[in-house]
Amino acid sequence: MNIALSKGKELPPFKLAFSQKTFQNLQSFLSTYENAILFYRQSYTMQTKKNKEYSVSLKKAKMYISHFIQVMNMAILRGDLQPAIRKYFGIDADETKTPSLSTEGDVIEWGSRLIDGEAKRVIEGNTPVTNPTIALVRVRYETFMDRHHHQKTLQKNTARALENLTELRNEADRIILRIWNEVEDSFKDLPGDLMREKAKEYGLVYVYRKNEIGSINFFGNSKTGAG
Repeated sequence: MNIALSKGKELPPFKLAFSQKTFQNLQSFLSTYENAILFYRQSYTMQTKKNKEYSVSLKKAKMYISHFIQVMNMAILRGDLQPAIRKYFGIDADETKTPSLSTEGDVIEWGSRLIDGEAKRVIEGNTPVTNPTIALVRVRYETFMDRHHHQKTLQKNTARALENLTELRNEADRIILRIWNEVEDSFKDLPGDLMREKAKEYGLVYVYRKNEIGSINFFGNSKTGAG
């Protein structure tokens, strides 16, 4: 499309191989389209970059939650704590297995359970679990939650940018097709080789394939596009 736009700026209307209406549509559309492409790339890059930090925080939160429960279970096994304390965390008194933390939802749920349950235990005068303490679990959990919310926002931004870009691509295809048809129509009375040479100046490229006469393309393959 940039080649066609440059041609429209270079030539007076009566020499241009496509209409002024199409030129005006192209001129007003192209900057919006290019900005949408740029915004999508920036959104995706930011999401990818922050996802690394998010993954680290998720891993650490999962580890601290798991260790807290394991330490509690070992203290119960030694007789230092009573099995009934598990109920503070929504765990059956005789349940000795560490719960699954395979999903983000699991980590969010169990982090909240441990923080609330341990706070209640301590308020009631019970001995706190240590190594790790709930304070350390809370730090890792809250860091994870902050990055979790931020990552979800970035994902929504990227999704919206992609949706907008997809809609604009449909409009780009319509403009490209209009340019293609109008340029071809302008040069239709010229000999084949000369017509293709003239059309090439507007970004149209004819590509020959086996069993095909020719396809018009703005991108350099067999489909239509804009240069």
